[in-house]
Formats: sequence, C-alpha cells, structure tokens
Amino acid sequence: QVQLVESGGDSVQAGGSLRLSCAASGYSFSRYCMAWFRQAPGKEREGVGVLFDCGNIPTYAESVGGRFTVPQDETRNTLYLQMDGLKPEDTAMYYCAAAHLSPNDCDFATLARIGVRGQGTQVTVAS
Repeated sequence: QVQLVESGGDSVQAGGSLRLSCAASGYSFSRYCMAWFRQAPGKEREGVGVLFDCGNIPTYAESVGGRFTVPQDETRNTLYLQMDGLKPEDTAMYYCAAAHLSPNDCDFATLARIGVRGQGTQVTVAS
C-alpha cells in the first residue's frame, strides 16, 4: 500500500527558503509519476512540480519556475520540494502525490485525479 508523509512546512519571511520532504513507502520510485501540489484557502489546487521516475527532469508550474526545484533521493524513497525566494502568495498547504502511470500519462491533471496523496504540510510566508 502506497503511503506518503510530508514534513518541513513552517512560517518564514518573504525571500526565505524551505525544504519540504515527502517520504514514500509501499513502492519504489521506479515507473512512478510523482508531484507536489499546493492549495491555498479559497483557491483551486495547483500543481507545483511533476516528474516521472527518479532522476528525470521535473516540469514546473510557471508560478514557481526558477524558484522551486524537486530533488529526489531514491535510496531514501524521498521526494523533496526546495523552495527559494518565497513570496506571500506561496502560502498554502503543500502535499505530494504519486501514481503508477506511463510517462505519457504523467501530468498534474491525471495525478490529481487518481494519485495517492499525503496529509500535507503548511507553508506560511509573511511579507
């Protein structure tokens, strides 16, 4: 059974950095589609970064491009979200999701629909 546990959320000042972790169990990264999402109160869920299989290059949302990256540690079965240059509009609940998909089906929409997700971790950015 696939389980995901996020951690690392915190309150920071604008311009600061945070590193979120998503510890996975019940599967290995191989042949899995994985992503980070976020959702702020009153707003729609937004995909932040998505990748297929460990070691491939992630795709990022335009809103975070150049500021966020998605490192992976296959030996620890852990996905990270490195967030630099944080802005108040980055304030949201962040959570990771994963699903066994083909590379062509690995995108935010499919993963949001069928992926297993964790409980989330809160990020608050003060101006």
